[in-house]
Amino acid sequence: MQRDRRPIRVGLIGYGYVGKIFHAPLVRSVQELELRVVGSSRPEAVLADFPEIRVETDPIAASTHSDVDLVVIASPNDSHYSLTAAALRAGKHVVCDKPFTLTLAEAESLAQIAEQEGRLLSVFHNRRWDSEVLATRSIIASGVLGEISLMELHMDRFRPTVRRRWRESSGPGAGLWFDLGPHLIDQAIHQFGMPDAVTAQLAVQRAGGETDDWAHVVLAYRTTRVILNATLLATGGGAPRTVVHGTRGSWAKFGGDLQEARLKEGMRPDAPGFGDDPDPGLLYEGAEAKPLAIPAPGANQRDYYVGIVEALHGRGQNPVPPHEAVAVMAVLETTFESARRGMTLPVPG
Repeated sequence: MQRDRRPIRVGLIGYGYVGKIFHAPLVRSVQELELRVVGSSRPEAVLADFPEIRVETDPIAASTHSDVDLVVIASPNDSHYSLTAAALRAGKHVVCDKPFTLTLAEAESLAQIAEQEGRLLSVFHNRRWDSEVLATRSIIASGVLGEISLMELHMDRFRPTVRRRWRESSGPGAGLWFDLGPHLIDQAIHQFGMPDAVTAQLAVQRAGGETDDWAHVVLAYRTTRVILNATLLATGGGAPRTVVHGTRGSWAKFGGDLQEARLKEGMRPDAPGFGDDPDPGLLYEGAEAKPLAIPAPGANQRDYYVGIVEALHGRGQNPVPPHEAVAVMAVLETTFESARRGMTLPVPG
């Protein structure tokens, strides 16, 4: 690891939506990180934003560049394995966007390569640093709900028109569940650990759709159930994004985290108020109780990269170590198999 105080030189692979909106501004907001190289097939887009940055059109050249210490992989899902492996074998530390890989075997392989090379490998499960997720963890930890019987999580959007892009094509790693499933699964595992079994349904509901745009997944624990929902045909309608029921009460959170919207607007992650969430959670203590508003905590996905810096300088732990990302892939792969076979399946240990 890098114990001196010199800047950690960063190479960003991919300058589409995720690279441009999330990774580039988050990296640039952390003083100890210095964005030096961007790998992109659209160099003009990169140079329009960062004229001083070196651009490589060959992603392998960018991921192994001699002027880089830390490589951030924000390229299409089917390239995550090859680019991460190349960077690790070139002696680079790596942050890989979710989904970690396309298969559990690939995820386990990358974890092994990182260990062999003595390099930090982390997966960008950034939603852990959302106000909604932090609020959920806080209310459960407080014990006010008692023993948890059900947590229901929604990532619902309204995009009725199929767009011609790789995420909505029939190619490997495409589809709504590959995109949003890792977020929801990671939240469940981070809260309750690995489930015992999975029951999943996936569907194509939009006219002209080539890959799944609706998902309903149930994770079974000993007495707790976690329901995960994602769709591209929901206008909102006042439904909560998160609901938690327990033996003493219930809790609901309607409004979602606003960091993504603020990043799209160009707000800096280190600006005052960036992670503020004006929408409180609602606590229901008993069947007849009126809801009590619980303010949402402040949040900042920038803290993920602060954690990366602390880990690389030997002052802290990897914020999302490989074994946690492998666990998400184990559940994700099981959900696809459950949906394909139409049956409940155990999660591999």
